Formats: sequence, C-alpha cells, structure tokens
Amino acid sequence: MAYKAAIFDLDGTLLNTLDDLHGSVNHTLEEYGFAPRGRQEIRSFLGNGMQRLIHLSLPDEGIDPQLEAQVLADFKKYYAHHSAERTAPYPQITQLLEVLSGEGVLRGVVSNKGDFAVQDLIAEYFPGLFNIAVGEMEGIRRKPAPDTVLKVMDRLGVSAEESVYIGDSEVDIQTAANVGCDCVAVSWGFRDRDQLVADGAKVIADNTEELAEAILLY
Repeated sequence: MAYKAAIFDLDGTLLNTLDDLHGSVNHTLEEYGFAPRGRQEIRSFLGNGMQRLIHLSLPDEGIDPQLEAQVLADFKKYYAHHSAERTAPYPQITQLLEVLSGEGVLRGVVSNKGDFAVQDLIAEYFPGLFNIAVGEMEGIRRKPAPDTVLKVMDRLGVSAEESVYIGDSEVDIQTAANVGCDCVAVSWGFRDRDQLVADGAKVIADNTEELAEAILLY
C-alpha cells in the first residue's frame, strides 16, 4: 500500500533553483563590494535556509552582524523578483505529482527557503498539484528540526508512519529521522549520490520512476 502522504523538499528535489540562487547571491555580494562565489560553492551552501546561505557566501571573517543582516535583507528583496528566471522543474517531476494525485497520495512541500519564495514558486510551476506548501517562517524552527514537517502532517491529517519525506541533502535525511518518518533521497539535486550514502540515506532514487516506485511501494 502506498504512503498516504508524500512531503517534498523544494530546492534540489522538485526544482532546479541553483542558477537563480547563484545569480541572486552574486548580485547582492557585488552590490556590497564582496567577491562573487562560484556555482559549485553556492550548490554546497544550499539546504539550511537563506540566512545560512548568505552567511556562508560572505567572507569568512570580519563581517559585522548588522551588515550581514542587511545583505540578507537585500538578497531576499532581489531574489523575490528573480527567483523564476532560470529555475525549472527537474525532468518528469510534474508528471510524477500528477500520478501521485491520481493515486490519492496527499502532497506537501516543506522547505528551508523563505515562505514568500516557496509560495511564489509553487504557484508558478506546480499550480494545483500540492495540498500544502510551507517555507521558513519566524517562530518555527527550520529543518532539520521536525517542526515544519509535523505541522504539514497535522494539516494533512496523517501520521509519521503514513508519510514519506523526499529530499536531496543531509538536512532532509536528518529531518526525516527527527520526524520519525521514512525518507527517500534523490540523487539529481544539490548533493552527489556518494555524499547521500555517507550521510545515511537508506533509499535513493536516481530518477522519477524510481521515486514513484518508492512512494507507491510498487
């Protein structure tokens, strides 16, 4: 029997957002006179939310916390207007979501990306395909804390045992462990397969067909 609910990470799992994030980070860094970061550097920084992304993108030492907060605020403003220029769903993701919907599997998104961007991107790329989507918000601990996933499960009316969390990084693997639900890691995102194995992934999908099989328990 299939899981009752499939809850997805967003960046690196459903959407390839790397180019827009890379461009937005470097635009903001250059506005403040800081050196730009490479694409692979930004890829390795993703997974822990926007605040952590900016913290890692800034020079290692000597940054005043107030300046860092301003850089973060300006990054969020810029990214809000440039989040969907080169972003796209990974191959066959939309079809996978349609299959899950047809099979009666509830679908949610839990991301460490700012909630404003999560809502915009879900509306842009997956209209009507998710029952609920939640991003980072004040007052709720972000992943790998279980809070946002548990909030979504409660809204969907499902238990951890009835749910599977799907993501592409060590943050997602740890989140599922903290929630007490099963996890499927995908190898097409922001971490390589070997890294996912090293981080404890037990089930890894290399394409959406394998992911569908893991969710529907074929």
